Amino acid sequence: MSPFTTNISRRNVLRGLGVSMALPFMESLTSRPLLGANSLPAPPKRMAFIFVPNGVNLADWTPQQTGYGFDLPSILQPLAQVQDDLLVISGLTHDKGRANGDGPGDHARSASVFLTGAQPRKTDGANIRSGVSVDQAAAQAAGHLTRLRSLELGCEPGRSAGNCDSGYSCAYSSSISWGSSSTPNGKETNPKLVFERLFSNGKQQETDKNKLRREALKKSILDFVSDDAKRLKASLGRNDQRKLDEYLTGVREIERRLDHASNDPAPIVDIDYPVPEGTPKDYGEHIRLMCDMMVLGFQTDTTRIATCMFANAGSNRSYQNLDIPNGHHALSHHRGDDEKLSKISKINQFHVAQLAYLLKKMKATPDGHGNLLDNSMVCYGSGLSDGDRHNNENLPVLLAGHGGGTITPGRHLSIPTETPMCNLFMSMLDRFGTPIDYIGDSTGRLSGLDI
Repeated sequence: MSPFTTNISRRNVLRGLGVSMALPFMESLTSRPLLGANSLPAPPKRMAFIFVPNGVNLADWTPQQTGYGFDLPSILQPLAQVQDDLLVISGLTHDKGRANGDGPGDHARSASVFLTGAQPRKTDGANIRSGVSVDQAAAQAAGHLTRLRSLELGCEPGRSAGNCDSGYSCAYSSSISWGSSSTPNGKETNPKLVFERLFSNGKQQETDKNKLRREALKKSILDFVSDDAKRLKASLGRNDQRKLDEYLTGVREIERRLDHASNDPAPIVDIDYPVPEGTPKDYGEHIRLMCDMMVLGFQTDTTRIATCMFANAGSNRSYQNLDIPNGHHALSHHRGDDEKLSKISKINQFHVAQLAYLLKKMKATPDGHGNLLDNSMVCYGSGLSDGDRHNNENLPVLLAGHGGGTITPGRHLSIPTETPMCNLFMSMLDRFGTPIDYIGDSTGRLSGLDI
């Protein structure tokens, strides 16, 4: 176990009325008997995986140049401020997302294969089967080091049964995290419930009761840990006092946004898009709040592993905020129509802008001698390449972060087509400190992540 884990993650907590608020890394609270005066224990590494549906408009996604100094295409323009923290990877393939004799159902397969690399069994019954996903392979090896083994998030609710795509169970379309070959992990779509989970004391009955009491009193979680916070602040150095103030201010701002979202009137939406109760009516705000939850989980070392589905596979929600009334899935069958392709690019760019929000927030969050993005790996992409062709080669994949100094970003990495995406996962697991012999259809490690 690392010095960071023993000294930080399980000890520095503010408590009060059903709340257990873990704190970010603070030098003042680190015992360093074996380290030099200016040394800090190495922060842990974190991994996040983000899924978007229906492929992308590759013409507006793929950089023309490889290596350093590439120009960002229009879809990736929102990432300009974090381009040096980014690897654009072209050429990766998910062969098991192909029919391979199973007929139609490409959207369901694209989600179930995204982190597993395993061919899903074509069924809409209880006998579903896929494979253990990369996030859960890491959680099985290292999840005991944090209060939450992993965090599964999403922005569209999904069903665990029924036929959602040409004979494939809805469980395939709405899940990317699989704890076993027959067990998809359910995702939480309500950011307020995620927030409560991050800051609960782990005792569900007490947590629920005290949550109701806090809401009745109209008080913030911070109001119930204020005494602990004041005592702690008196023992901190000046830099850590500022860090504590910034952290608590950030938590209160997220609470304010969550309360505002809960009080929003029901949105008027396309009938194809079921909106979960209690979530923001603004889709972008919904995604950003989920990004905030990931940052809070990583910042406080409550978890080191997270997944998030910006939308379910085959999602046909419309994007009224972009003046696009058409359903996303319907548009993805563009047949080369320039107007439809332009709208797809706008939707793709909108999703990337939410990723940029996450990465910039991670980069602005101190972590050891660097920032949270320095010590993380964030994999973003789709299980389909082009939504019209439903193809699974040359997938749109981004890998952000420096992986604790084990990744050299700022490049466009073009690799041979048909290279399994699971080879990337093998390399990520190595860097996370949880190596395994194989995952899905991996054939080895992906070279070129560091140079």
